[in-house]
Amino acid sequence: MIRYIDDLQLTGKRVFIRVDFNVPLEGRRVTDDTRIREALPTIRRALEMGGKVILASHLGRPKGPDPKLSTVLVAEKLAELLPRKPGDKHEVIHADDCVGDNVKKQVNDLKAGQVLLLENLRFHKEEEANDEAFSRELAALADVYVNDAFGTAHRAHASTAGMVPFVKEKAAGFLMRKEIEYLGDKVLRNPQKPFVAILGGSKVSDKIKVIESLLPKVDALLVGGAMAYTFLKAQGIEVGKSRVEEGDKLALAAKLLDTAKRLKTPLVLPIDHIVCADLEGKGPVKETPDQVVPADMMGLDIGPKTRAMFTQRIRDAKTVVWNGPMGLFEVAKFAEGTRSVAAAMSINKDAITVIGGGDSAAAVEQMGYADKMSHVSTGGGASLEFLEGRELPGIKALETK
Repeated sequence: MIRYIDDLQLTGKRVFIRVDFNVPLEGRRVTDDTRIREALPTIRRALEMGGKVILASHLGRPKGPDPKLSTVLVAEKLAELLPRKPGDKHEVIHADDCVGDNVKKQVNDLKAGQVLLLENLRFHKEEEANDEAFSRELAALADVYVNDAFGTAHRAHASTAGMVPFVKEKAAGFLMRKEIEYLGDKVLRNPQKPFVAILGGSKVSDKIKVIESLLPKVDALLVGGAMAYTFLKAQGIEVGKSRVEEGDKLALAAKLLDTAKRLKTPLVLPIDHIVCADLEGKGPVKETPDQVVPADMMGLDIGPKTRAMFTQRIRDAKTVVWNGPMGLFEVAKFAEGTRSVAAAMSINKDAITVIGGGDSAAAVEQMGYADKMSHVSTGGGASLEFLEGRELPGIKALETK
């Protein structure tokens, strides 16, 4: 069982919230504040409940202290976003470290309603090593531990798992709850039928476990992106210069196709393609009449017949989960397949529509469909591992008997 922030009594307590503020920076600016905004409901709730809020996050992949990856800019952005009234500011105190005597003093001086953002957790190698002494130091700052960082839940780090047993009370935040409800309850455990999964991206090897997990559950599995060409080649279909995982991955694709056949689950592959001789679309861009890709070309998006076929499957579904683009969507000429899947999902108001993080989340955000989905996951690797049916350390740590 997992408790949520609303189940706790926070008045006067030091509330340590693990957030995911791993945001892109450019110079002195946060260029995308989505992850900060996603954490606001949990932070505001902790403040409303009278808690003294301590926030902790990693930022980038530093090899040690690095001023360019300090969370100080994040603190400034959070101070702008936290007030409910535009133009107001809520003071966010920034700590120059995440452990040590100075941090302890700042935490002890906190009053109810105040917010302290710790310095980048990964400035200490002990964070990723899940070091026990470091975990205990973090835990000593808290009366209550709240995890709202689903994007890091698949990592057994000090701040996501190691410190949790040393804090008296633990709970999940609102964002974590939403991820567990949608990816867990509404997709894996109790999907409304028909249930359609869409997988794309470049490699079959990245999605093997997801395919194996979903095949017995779904009514159809639609496959696009570069990974489709490994499946097509495994069936003996010519794919030209398309990206293919050779060797044992072809045998693996054939095995997955056999599994789908045995389970009587349609594993639906593209029936036509958008092809070009180069990745930038500088040469002629053509539609193929069927599944065969010309010898001197590569498949870079699903074709119009495939788009129509996928759209129909999505329209008829009651649950749709999507992970991985249908083509090289960063190039406008090869973005239509990805856009058509996003559009079809956004139109199906009767379905639970879930975007499983990563590039698909970036695509629906960029194309303006994000707010039309039931849920867009904030985790890339975490979403994939969750869909594989794996136990995530950050969620496991929150469970109580």
